[in-house]
Amino acid sequence: MSRLLARLASTAGTLLAVLVTVFLLVRVLPGDPVEVMLGERASGADRAALVAQLGLDRPLATQLGDYLLGLARLDLGHSLRYHEPVTSLIGARLPATLELAAAALALAVALALPLGIAMAVRAGGLAGRLAGTLTLLGMALPGFWFGPLLILLFAVQLGWLPVAGREGIASLALPALTLALGLAATLARQLAANLTEMLAAEHVRTARAKGLPPGQVLWRHGVRNALLPVATVFGLQVGALLGGAVITETVFAWPGLGALTVEAIGARDYPLLQGCVLLIAGVYVLVNGLTELAYGWLDPRVRRP
Repeated sequence: MSRLLARLASTAGTLLAVLVTVFLLVRVLPGDPVEVMLGERASGADRAALVAQLGLDRPLATQLGDYLLGLARLDLGHSLRYHEPVTSLIGARLPATLELAAAALALAVALALPLGIAMAVRAGGLAGRLAGTLTLLGMALPGFWFGPLLILLFAVQLGWLPVAGREGIASLALPALTLALGLAATLARQLAANLTEMLAAEHVRTARAKGLPPGQVLWRHGVRNALLPVATVFGLQVGALLGGAVITETVFAWPGLGALTVEAIGARDYPLLQGCVLLIAGVYVLVNGLTELAYGWLDPRVRRP
Protein backbone atom coordinates (compact mmCIF):
# COMPACT_ATOMS: atom_id res chain seq x y z
CA MET A 1 0.00 0.00 0.00
CA SER A 2 2.83 2.40 0.85
CA ARG A 3 4.42 1.72 -2.53
CA LEU A 4 1.15 2.49 -4.31
CA LEU A 5 0.72 5.76 -2.40
CA ALA A 6 4.30 6.76 -3.21
CA ARG A 7 3.67 6.03 -6.88
CA LEU A 8 0.46 8.10 -6.87
CA ALA A 9 2.24 11.02 -5.18
CA SER A 10 5.07 10.83 -7.72
CA THR A 11 2.58 10.74 -10.58
CA ALA A 12 0.69 13.77 -9.27
CA GLY A 13 3.93 15.71 -8.82
CA THR A 14 5.09 14.87 -12.33
CA LEU A 15 1.79 15.94 -13.86
CA LEU A 16 1.84 19.22 -11.93
CA ALA A 17 5.38 19.94 -13.12
CA VAL A 18 4.39 19.19 -16.72
CA LEU A 19 1.30 21.38 -16.44
CA VAL A 20 3.19 24.39 -15.06
CA THR A 21 5.97 23.97 -17.64
CA VAL A 22 3.53 23.83 -20.55
CA PHE A 23 1.53 26.75 -19.13
CA LEU A 24 4.66 28.91 -19.15
CA LEU A 25 6.07 27.69 -22.45
CA VAL A 26 2.95 28.23 -24.54
CA ARG A 27 2.95 31.87 -23.50
CA VAL A 28 6.38 32.45 -25.01
CA LEU A 29 5.45 30.90 -28.36
CA PRO A 30 5.95 33.29 -31.27
CA GLY A 31 2.69 34.87 -32.32
CA ASP A 32 -0.25 36.47 -30.56
CA PRO A 33 -3.59 34.64 -30.16
CA VAL A 34 -5.43 37.97 -30.29
CA GLU A 35 -3.83 38.77 -33.64
CA VAL A 36 -4.70 35.29 -34.93
CA MET A 37 -8.34 35.77 -33.91
CA LEU A 38 -8.82 39.38 -35.07
CA GLY A 39 -6.26 39.71 -37.83
CA GLU A 40 -3.44 42.18 -38.29
CA ARG A 41 -5.72 45.13 -39.16
CA ALA A 42 -7.74 45.08 -35.96
CA SER A 43 -7.92 48.35 -34.08
CA GLY A 44 -6.17 48.88 -30.78
CA ALA A 45 -9.49 49.18 -28.96
CA ASP A 46 -10.73 45.86 -30.31
CA ARG A 47 -7.46 44.20 -29.37
CA ALA A 48 -7.57 45.60 -25.85
CA ALA A 49 -11.19 44.50 -25.40
CA LEU A 50 -10.43 40.95 -26.50
CA VAL A 51 -7.31 40.77 -24.31
CA ALA A 52 -9.41 41.77 -21.30
CA GLN A 53 -12.18 39.36 -22.26
CA LEU A 54 -9.72 36.46 -22.47
CA GLY A 55 -8.04 37.45 -19.22
CA LEU A 56 -4.64 37.77 -20.87
CA ASP A 57 -4.04 41.17 -19.24
CA ARG A 58 -3.89 39.67 -15.75
CA PRO A 59 -0.58 38.70 -14.07
CA LEU A 60 0.80 35.34 -15.13
CA ALA A 61 0.62 33.97 -11.59
CA THR A 62 -3.06 34.87 -11.40
CA GLN A 63 -3.76 33.14 -14.72
CA LEU A 64 -1.94 30.03 -13.52
CA GLY A 65 -3.83 30.00 -10.22
CA ASP A 66 -7.19 30.32 -11.99
CA TYR A 67 -6.24 27.53 -14.37
CA LEU A 68 -5.26 25.20 -11.52
CA LEU A 69 -8.50 25.96 -9.69
CA GLY A 70 -10.48 25.19 -12.82
CA LEU A 71 -8.52 21.98 -13.31
CA ALA A 72 -9.44 20.90 -9.79
CA ARG A 73 -13.08 21.20 -10.92
CA LEU A 74 -12.26 19.25 -14.10
CA ASP A 75 -12.69 22.45 -16.09
CA LEU A 76 -9.97 22.89 -18.73
CA GLY A 77 -11.36 26.19 -19.94
CA HIS A 78 -12.72 27.24 -23.33
CA SER A 79 -10.90 27.10 -26.64
CA LEU A 80 -9.88 30.50 -28.00
CA ARG A 81 -10.37 29.31 -31.58
CA TYR A 82 -13.47 27.13 -31.42
CA HIS A 83 -15.23 28.90 -28.50
CA GLU A 84 -16.16 25.51 -27.02
CA PRO A 85 -15.16 23.74 -23.80
CA VAL A 86 -11.75 22.09 -24.14
CA THR A 87 -13.10 18.89 -22.59
CA SER A 88 -15.73 18.62 -25.33
CA LEU A 89 -13.18 19.12 -28.11
CA ILE A 90 -10.80 16.56 -26.62
CA GLY A 91 -13.65 14.10 -26.01
CA ALA A 92 -14.70 14.36 -29.65
CA ARG A 93 -11.18 13.65 -30.96
CA LEU A 94 -10.01 11.09 -28.39
CA PRO A 95 -11.84 8.03 -29.85
CA ALA A 96 -9.99 8.41 -33.16
CA THR A 97 -6.63 8.49 -31.38
CA LEU A 98 -7.50 5.50 -29.21
CA GLU A 99 -8.57 3.57 -32.30
CA LEU A 100 -5.29 4.37 -34.04
CA ALA A 101 -3.21 3.55 -30.95
CA ALA A 102 -4.97 0.21 -30.41
CA ALA A 103 -4.45 -0.81 -34.03
CA ALA A 104 -0.79 0.25 -33.90
CA LEU A 105 -0.20 -1.72 -30.68
CA ALA A 106 -1.78 -4.88 -32.09
CA LEU A 107 0.20 -4.58 -35.31
CA ALA A 108 3.45 -3.87 -33.42
CA VAL A 109 3.09 -7.00 -31.28
CA ALA A 110 2.15 -9.12 -34.31
CA LEU A 111 5.32 -7.95 -36.09
CA ALA A 112 7.67 -7.98 -33.08
CA LEU A 113 7.11 -11.59 -31.99
CA PRO A 114 8.16 -13.37 -35.22
CA LEU A 115 10.95 -10.88 -35.91
CA GLY A 116 12.40 -11.17 -32.41
CA ILE A 117 12.21 -14.97 -32.39
CA ALA A 118 13.83 -15.16 -35.83
CA MET A 119 16.69 -12.90 -34.71
CA ALA A 120 17.36 -15.10 -31.68
CA VAL A 121 16.78 -18.59 -33.08
CA ARG A 122 18.15 -18.00 -36.60
CA ALA A 123 20.82 -15.45 -35.72
CA GLY A 124 23.31 -16.74 -38.28
CA GLY A 125 20.80 -17.61 -40.99
CA LEU A 126 19.07 -15.65 -43.70
CA ALA A 127 15.88 -15.22 -41.67
CA GLY A 128 17.76 -13.81 -38.69
CA ARG A 129 19.80 -11.37 -40.76
CA LEU A 130 16.72 -10.23 -42.67
CA ALA A 131 14.79 -9.69 -39.43
CA GLY A 132 17.71 -7.74 -37.98
CA THR A 133 17.86 -5.51 -41.04
CA LEU A 134 14.12 -4.83 -40.93
CA THR A 135 14.17 -3.91 -37.25
CA LEU A 136 17.17 -1.63 -37.79
CA LEU A 137 15.31 0.15 -40.57
CA GLY A 138 12.23 0.37 -38.41
CA MET A 139 14.15 2.16 -35.68
CA ALA A 140 15.93 4.46 -38.12
CA LEU A 141 13.06 5.58 -40.36
CA PRO A 142 11.16 8.59 -38.96
CA GLY A 143 7.38 8.60 -39.21
CA PHE A 144 7.24 11.89 -41.11
CA TRP A 145 9.28 10.22 -43.89
CA PHE A 146 7.91 6.69 -43.77
CA GLY A 147 4.27 7.83 -43.77
CA PRO A 148 4.43 9.79 -47.04
CA LEU A 149 6.38 6.90 -48.57
CA LEU A 150 3.52 4.53 -47.75
CA ILE A 151 1.05 7.03 -49.21
CA LEU A 152 3.01 7.22 -52.47
CA LEU A 153 3.24 3.44 -52.77
CA PHE A 154 -0.12 2.09 -51.57
CA ALA A 155 -2.41 5.07 -52.19
CA VAL A 156 -1.00 6.93 -55.18
CA GLN A 157 0.81 4.25 -57.20
CA LEU A 158 -1.22 1.11 -56.39
CA GLY A 159 -4.49 2.76 -55.38
CA TRP A 160 -5.21 0.11 -52.76
CA LEU A 161 -5.81 2.35 -49.74
CA PRO A 162 -7.16 5.86 -49.06
CA VAL A 163 -4.68 8.72 -48.96
CA ALA A 164 -5.94 10.28 -45.72
CA GLY A 165 -8.93 10.70 -43.43
CA ARG A 166 -10.90 8.33 -41.24
CA GLU A 167 -13.25 6.41 -43.49
CA GLY A 168 -13.36 2.84 -42.29
CA ILE A 169 -10.76 0.17 -41.62
CA ALA A 170 -8.96 0.72 -44.93
CA SER A 171 -7.99 4.25 -43.94
CA LEU A 172 -6.60 2.89 -40.65
CA ALA A 173 -4.00 0.62 -42.25
CA LEU A 174 -1.34 3.14 -43.32
CA PRO A 175 -1.31 5.35 -40.20
CA ALA A 176 -1.35 2.28 -37.93
CA LEU A 177 1.61 0.77 -39.80
CA THR A 178 3.51 4.06 -39.64
CA LEU A 179 2.93 4.37 -35.91
CA ALA A 180 3.66 0.69 -35.22
CA LEU A 181 6.94 0.49 -37.14
CA GLY A 182 9.25 1.98 -34.52
CA LEU A 183 7.51 0.19 -31.64
CA ALA A 184 7.69 -3.18 -33.40
CA ALA A 185 11.40 -2.74 -34.10
CA THR A 186 12.17 -1.79 -30.49
CA LEU A 187 10.18 -4.70 -29.05
CA ALA A 188 11.66 -7.18 -31.52
CA ARG A 189 15.26 -6.27 -30.71
CA GLN A 190 14.58 -6.34 -26.97
CA LEU A 191 12.89 -9.74 -27.29
CA ALA A 192 15.75 -11.10 -29.39
CA ALA A 193 18.36 -10.02 -26.82
CA ASN A 194 16.42 -11.52 -23.91
CA LEU A 195 15.55 -14.71 -25.78
CA THR A 196 19.17 -15.29 -26.83
CA GLU A 197 20.19 -15.08 -23.19
CA MET A 198 17.38 -17.37 -22.06
CA LEU A 199 18.12 -20.06 -24.63
CA ALA A 200 21.70 -20.25 -23.37
CA ALA A 201 20.61 -20.66 -19.73
CA GLU A 202 21.23 -23.88 -17.82
CA HIS A 203 17.58 -24.75 -17.27
CA VAL A 204 16.95 -24.58 -21.04
CA ARG A 205 19.85 -26.94 -21.72
CA THR A 206 18.44 -29.27 -19.06
CA ALA A 207 15.01 -29.20 -20.71
CA ARG A 208 16.58 -30.11 -24.04
CA ALA A 209 18.56 -32.93 -22.43
CA LYS A 210 15.32 -34.37 -21.06
CA GLY A 211 14.02 -34.68 -24.61
CA LEU A 212 11.35 -31.98 -24.60
CA PRO A 213 10.22 -30.94 -28.10
CA PRO A 214 12.08 -27.89 -29.46
CA GLY A 215 8.88 -25.88 -29.82
CA GLN A 216 7.90 -26.52 -26.21
CA VAL A 217 11.36 -25.58 -24.99
CA LEU A 218 11.26 -22.38 -27.03
CA TRP A 219 7.87 -21.18 -25.83
CA ARG A 220 7.72 -22.49 -22.26
CA HIS A 221 11.29 -21.87 -21.16
CA GLY A 222 12.44 -19.22 -23.63
CA VAL A 223 9.79 -16.84 -24.94
CA ARG A 224 7.66 -16.70 -21.78
CA ASN A 225 10.62 -15.70 -19.61
CA ALA A 226 12.06 -13.37 -22.25
CA LEU A 227 8.79 -11.45 -22.44
CA LEU A 228 9.01 -10.15 -18.87
CA PRO A 229 11.66 -7.46 -19.54
CA VAL A 230 9.89 -6.66 -22.82
CA ALA A 231 6.78 -5.76 -20.80
CA THR A 232 8.62 -2.78 -19.31
CA VAL A 233 9.71 -1.53 -22.72
CA PHE A 234 6.19 -2.10 -24.03
CA GLY A 235 4.69 0.02 -21.26
CA LEU A 236 7.10 2.88 -21.89
CA GLN A 237 6.40 2.79 -25.62
CA VAL A 238 2.63 2.67 -25.12
CA GLY A 239 2.82 5.98 -23.31
CA ALA A 240 4.94 7.43 -26.09
CA LEU A 241 2.43 6.38 -28.77
CA LEU A 242 0.21 9.39 -28.13
CA GLY A 243 3.21 11.66 -28.62
CA GLY A 244 4.11 9.91 -31.86
CA ALA A 245 0.51 10.17 -33.01
CA VAL A 246 0.95 13.94 -33.35
CA ILE A 247 3.14 13.47 -36.44
CA THR A 248 1.28 10.46 -37.82
CA GLU A 249 -2.16 12.05 -37.53
CA THR A 250 -0.89 15.21 -39.22
CA VAL A 251 0.61 13.27 -42.14
CA PHE A 252 -2.56 11.22 -42.72
CA ALA A 253 -5.09 13.93 -41.76
CA TRP A 254 -6.37 11.59 -39.05
CA PRO A 255 -8.90 13.54 -36.93
CA GLY A 256 -7.47 12.66 -33.55
CA LEU A 257 -5.86 14.25 -30.53
CA GLY A 258 -2.48 14.67 -32.24
CA ALA A 259 -3.95 16.68 -35.10
CA LEU A 260 -5.92 18.75 -32.58
CA THR A 261 -2.67 19.56 -30.77
CA VAL A 262 -1.09 20.81 -33.98
CA GLU A 263 -4.16 22.95 -34.68
CA ALA A 264 -3.94 24.43 -31.18
CA ILE A 265 -0.28 25.32 -31.72
CA GLY A 266 -1.03 26.99 -35.05
CA ALA A 267 -3.88 29.03 -33.57
CA ARG A 268 -1.96 29.89 -30.36
CA ASP A 269 -4.92 28.39 -28.52
CA TYR A 270 -3.51 28.27 -24.99
CA PRO A 271 -6.33 26.40 -23.17
CA LEU A 272 -6.72 23.78 -25.91
CA LEU A 273 -2.97 23.15 -26.17
CA GLN A 274 -2.65 22.84 -22.40
CA GLY A 275 -5.52 20.35 -22.30
CA CYS A 276 -4.07 18.20 -25.08
CA VAL A 277 -0.58 18.14 -23.58
CA LEU A 278 -1.98 17.42 -20.12
CA LEU A 279 -3.88 14.40 -21.41
CA ILE A 280 -0.90 13.06 -23.37
CA ALA A 281 1.43 13.52 -20.39
CA GLY A 282 -1.15 12.02 -18.03
CA VAL A 283 -1.51 8.88 -20.13
CA TYR A 284 2.27 8.55 -20.41
CA VAL A 285 2.86 8.86 -16.67
CA LEU A 286 -0.10 6.63 -15.78
CA VAL A 287 0.97 3.86 -18.15
CA ASN A 288 4.53 3.97 -16.81
CA GLY A 289 3.27 3.61 -13.25
CA LEU A 290 0.96 0.75 -14.14
CA THR A 291 3.80 -0.96 -16.01
CA GLU A 292 6.02 -0.89 -12.96
CA LEU A 293 3.26 -2.34 -10.79
CA ALA A 294 2.39 -4.97 -13.39
CA TYR A 295 6.02 -5.99 -13.75
CA GLY A 296 6.21 -6.64 -10.02
CA TRP A 297 3.08 -8.77 -10.29
CA LEU A 298 4.39 -10.75 -13.27
CA ASP A 299 7.81 -11.34 -11.74
CA PRO A 300 7.71 -11.73 -7.92
CA ARG A 301 11.53 -11.48 -7.80
CA VAL A 302 11.38 -7.72 -8.38
CA ARG A 303 8.73 -7.01 -5.74
CA ARG A 304 9.73 -4.78 -2.90
CA PRO A 305 8.28 -4.94 0.59
